[in-house]
Amino acid sequence: MSTNSPAPAEAAAVRRCLLIHDLVVPCAIGVHEHEHHGTQRVRINVRVHVTGDEGPIEDSIANVVSYETIVDGIRAIIAGGHINLVETLADRIVELCLTNQRVRGVWVRVEKLDLYPDAAGVGVEVERSR
Repeated sequence: MSTNSPAPAEAAAVRRCLLIHDLVVPCAIGVHEHEHHGTQRVRINVRVHVTGDEGPIEDSIANVVSYETIVDGIRAIIAGGHINLVETLADRIVELCLTNQRVRGVWVRVEKLDLYPDAAGVGVEVERSR
């Protein structure tokens, strides 16, 4: 007699998605001369895919990918000096996220918010997985 019962919950793969939604920060960014003399607002969104194969969370920050670490890292990248392209900023954020071996994939959107008065933002999305 065959059974079609689902596999036990313990055997199911766990996938988590860490989110950073609408982080708006001043950034020295842009290729044009006038963009080299100050900052402009950029909005950053990040989705980090993490597999649960590292074990149970046990209500401990040591057992998860921390959004605080990522936000602090984004701020450090921006504090590092002028960046010409939103693509460069997005790539650096992706690389930051992938330094954690628990991360299986990253999606990043970076938008300049004040470039065009008739657009909410302009920018780029980058996605990368292992």
